[in-house]
Amino acid sequence: MLEKALEGSKKYWAWVFFLGGLAAVGCYFYFQQFMYGLGITGLHRDVTWGLYIGQFTFLVGVAASAVMLVIPYYLHDYKKFGKIVILGEFLAISAVIMCILFIMADMGQPMRVMNIMLYPAPNSMVFWDVVVLNGYLFLNLVIGWVTLGSDRKGIAPPKWIKPFIYLSIPWAISIHTVTAFLYAGIPGRHFWLSAILAARFLASAFAGGPSLLIILALIVRKVTKFDPGKEPIQALGKIVAYAMFANIFFLGLEVFTAFYSGIPGHAHPFHYLYAGLDGHSELVPMMWTSSIFAVVSLVMLWVPGIRKNEGTLALACVMLFISLWIDKGFGLIIGGFVPNPFEEVHPYWPTMPETMITIGVWAIGLLILTFLYKIAITVREQTVGVEIDH
Repeated sequence: MLEKALEGSKKYWAWVFFLGGLAAVGCYFYFQQFMYGLGITGLHRDVTWGLYIGQFTFLVGVAASAVMLVIPYYLHDYKKFGKIVILGEFLAISAVIMCILFIMADMGQPMRVMNIMLYPAPNSMVFWDVVVLNGYLFLNLVIGWVTLGSDRKGIAPPKWIKPFIYLSIPWAISIHTVTAFLYAGIPGRHFWLSAILAARFLASAFAGGPSLLIILALIVRKVTKFDPGKEPIQALGKIVAYAMFANIFFLGLEVFTAFYSGIPGHAHPFHYLYAGLDGHSELVPMMWTSSIFAVVSLVMLWVPGIRKNEGTLALACVMLFISLWIDKGFGLIIGGFVPNPFEEVHPYWPTMPETMITIGVWAIGLLILTFLYKIAITVREQTVGVEIDH
């Protein structure tokens, strides 16, 4: 089936070469970082995790969100998700690959990644994060490829794939839970020291990932002959609405705890992010944009008349995705480091090389996603009208 990714229109190849160009630019700047070190980034003594780890954290949630299709389709026999579940599984594959690339970029020297496997430390959350991410990548590769191959032949998937499908459900939850433990297990960072951090991560994942999938499904319908279906898109919209409500509720709990307790270590990061601190307000516009987008998109998704209109649904999903990207892919990381444990404010902002490397990784992920979707859509177009019992 791989050959199907090498067939396409001029617009398809223009998109592929555009992404390839961005990836090449990102690789160039990564080579500069490889030669010079992380000194070309905006990271410093107080902020040791930045844009790379923020993107990694956000994309783990995008990868985990595939479970919101797998559970209804495979456990509850919700056949309406039959057309779209493969899109979720392939999105998870590209997201996990981007996660791994961002970890490699953040480590500075890619050879250091091998140390995690060559000298495993079971008491380290980083070790377990690498294990669950690679395991989840393997599960989605096997499940997606086998089920799509069966669809292409017009037969039911082999029975041996079912245990892998069922295993992928708790595994999806585990990848974001372990990622949350990376933060919540650091006692010196009050902003992350929360028992509900994993729950916040999962709620944001089940909102952000499906919202991106809705956008992708609408794009697929527009540029190809494959129709993912209106009903599954609307069902995903409801899932996004409930998950986003939970995400905002959990964030509200954190704000209440921080300010009602009066503990400076909990409150000052919120001050810095949303009002500025000691004359530093670099992130204030971004964080308020995130909050406004979150509330507006939730209202749009909650009102049935707005949600059922696919134009406003797409707008709500775009706003929600941007909101979560800012909050989780940037604010969460920086808020944990600023102010530092001595209550000093040393701000962080990504440099141009750091930004271009990040864009390059996203381009690689989108390129992989484009090839996978091209294969899946071509197979689906050839099997229209064929009912397969999974």
